[in-house]
Amino acid sequence: MEYSPANAGPVLDQDARLSSDSEFCFACGPHVPCFTECCGKLELLLTPYDVLRLKNRLKLSSADFLDTHTIMRWRTPHGFPEVLMKMDEATGKRCPFVTQAGCSLYEDRPGACRIYPLGRAATSHPMDGSRREFYFTVREDHCRGFEENKTWKVREWLADQGMEDYNRLNDMLMEIYVLRSRGKSVELGPQHIQMFVMACYNTEKFRDFLFKSRFLDKFDIDEELIQALKVDDARLLEFAFLWLRFALFREPVLNLKS
Repeated sequence: MEYSPANAGPVLDQDARLSSDSEFCFACGPHVPCFTECCGKLELLLTPYDVLRLKNRLKLSSADFLDTHTIMRWRTPHGFPEVLMKMDEATGKRCPFVTQAGCSLYEDRPGACRIYPLGRAATSHPMDGSRREFYFTVREDHCRGFEENKTWKVREWLADQGMEDYNRLNDMLMEIYVLRSRGKSVELGPQHIQMFVMACYNTEKFRDFLFKSRFLDKFDIDEELIQALKVDDARLLEFAFLWLRFALFREPVLNLKS
């Protein structure tokens, strides 16, 4: 499973695998000549957690954010729809939220923007499920950030860019893709695709599904978690991934009431 910057393409330097303690030189900001060039001419994939952070930052419902700012890609290798940022065609497919001063939504920018200029590959060990990951640099011709005299360890960069929640929730999504690739799911029909889109990308609709249906009558869920799901969108997304694993792959990650 690989998470890498959206416009990485053929410039991924995967020959040099980096551990969390590996060092690299990089800096970005208005003082760097190429500042914001990486925000244009790109295909920016948005994960469910990206959509959650962005729509909350803009104070939009999930449906309004998706309709206004994204494009849904239906044909994908893993069979599940993906969401792409709708770029500004008038400015050369630049991100609609970038300004001359930088990203206007910087605190809630997508994970691909945060981790740049690194890429991340992660997988689960087939025997014990333990997490394995490595990193690599993404070098683009226009980027001058590598010329800056600022040294980071990979783990320092990840912490500075606030990647912990992004990696954790993205890993939960990738687990669903892997299960699908192993042929463990039911045969996906339109209803299953609708379930996936609702759970991953529509916070309000999924919350209504939990609390305005008989869902809680069927599943044995801890009361503390129930209360958290009412107000905590990140916890709700975590639960959505568990529910998809149960509903699509019959994994025993949720308990039915007797």
